Amino acid sequence: MSEKHLIVLDLDGTLLKDDKTISPRTKNVLQTLKNNGHEVMIATGRPFRSSEPYYREVGMTTPIVNFNGAFVHHPLSKSWGMHHTPLDIKVAKDIVEALDHYRYFNIIAEVKDDVYFHYHDEKLLDVFKMGNPSVTTGDLRRFLQDSPTSMLIHTEEEDVKQIRKHLSDVHAEVIDHRRWADPWHVIEIVRNGLSKAVGIDKVAKDLGIPKQRIIAFGDEDNDLEMIDYAGTGVAMGNGIEQLKSVANHITLTNEEDGIAVFLEDKFNIKSA
Repeated sequence: MSEKHLIVLDLDGTLLKDDKTISPRTKNVLQTLKNNGHEVMIATGRPFRSSEPYYREVGMTTPIVNFNGAFVHHPLSKSWGMHHTPLDIKVAKDIVEALDHYRYFNIIAEVKDDVYFHYHDEKLLDVFKMGNPSVTTGDLRRFLQDSPTSMLIHTEEEDVKQIRKHLSDVHAEVIDHRRWADPWHVIEIVRNGLSKAVGIDKVAKDLGIPKQRIIAFGDEDNDLEMIDYAGTGVAMGNGIEQLKSVANHITLTNEEDGIAVFLEDKFNIKSA
């Protein structure tokens, strides 16, 4: 076999098709690579509870990076350790306070697998209920008791810039923030210095796999550091232009088996 590689997969828009399933072809290729001694892992902005079904479906045996690096653990090995790097609770509450001066729909705080909603929101509840988290609704300044792993601000597209400017001006030294455009306009906040790359680096060192033998796939701006960090950074065809500009390769879209097509070619695997 070729030297052991670490294959790192983002979930939404990358491993998952638009209907949130994994294609049989991609699953087969990943299984073949695992059988040949390579390692396959997930690095996602999602919490563990909503990534676990895919972790199990692919039969992974590696640590997982959740919340874009704020939570890294090994689902099958308690002794591997749990790396949880939350936001300072005071900073979190200061942000909620400051948002009174801006337009937004809701603020969500997640403490590992517990979810706190500033306002009741049926639509968002529907999205966050995967994995049956404990859900609390009410003013975060009062109800949030623990330092959150991440915070999400749901707002209109035209308000994203202004809110991000405030976050950079006031909290640049303690937080990092990124935007999502899909399925809603959301600003995600984590403690500063965190990214998927930081989590992957921990896992790769533990597995003894050097950076040049890491292949990472992604599509969004929370994948930038990971694609830049990996020896081989691959942007999905449906990825944002900024990501494509830092990637070593661009593959087909998540609807066209982009992961499988790239890996079949790289490792000389015949598609089933």
